[in-house]
Amino acid sequence: MINIVLFGKPGAGKGTQAEFLKEKYNLTHLSTGDIFRFNIKNETELGKLAKTYMDKGDLVPDEVTIQMLQSEVDKNPESKGFLFDGFPRTLSQAEALDAFLESKGDKITATVALEADDEILVKRLLERGKTSGRPDDQDEEKIRNRYQEYNEKTAPLMQYYKAQDKFYAVDGIGSIAEITHRLSSVIDSL
Repeated sequence: MINIVLFGKPGAGKGTQAEFLKEKYNLTHLSTGDIFRFNIKNETELGKLAKTYMDKGDLVPDEVTIQMLQSEVDKNPESKGFLFDGFPRTLSQAEALDAFLESKGDKITATVALEADDEILVKRLLERGKTSGRPDDQDEEKIRNRYQEYNEKTAPLMQYYKAQDKFYAVDGIGSIAEITHRLSSVIDSL
């Protein structure tokens, strides 16, 4: 079983790349963004709670995120592996994910970070916001707040996974095919 954590700031291309990787490696793609949107659209209790944070451009608290994710993993007992997209975002989430996977006799295989310049990503998100309808993609101040939170909360994760020799950085600028090739090279080397 292969379990990959895909890192990257909002707009770095995680969702796009996840589509290719899940097909190529037969993984179950778990996007916290998609899980949040499903719960929000269906007005679940967790969805309503998550929305109050997302509307302000803040990250959703760990307890809410972890409950949603564990539920999704449990729905896929026959999976050959998982591609975690947008999770974990904090050290406590990483530790909770490790404990959860360990309770199932599994572990994270690798973490891969799509790296890109903030200014390029802000432009990407503002463009995406024109068609996505997502309010958090239409306000530059909210986007920059998300990046600040990402930097503050996610930086310790890189050290956490580096200490386990499970961290790989990939250049996230270029064509979709170029970036997919870079990611595949990392995963194939595991």
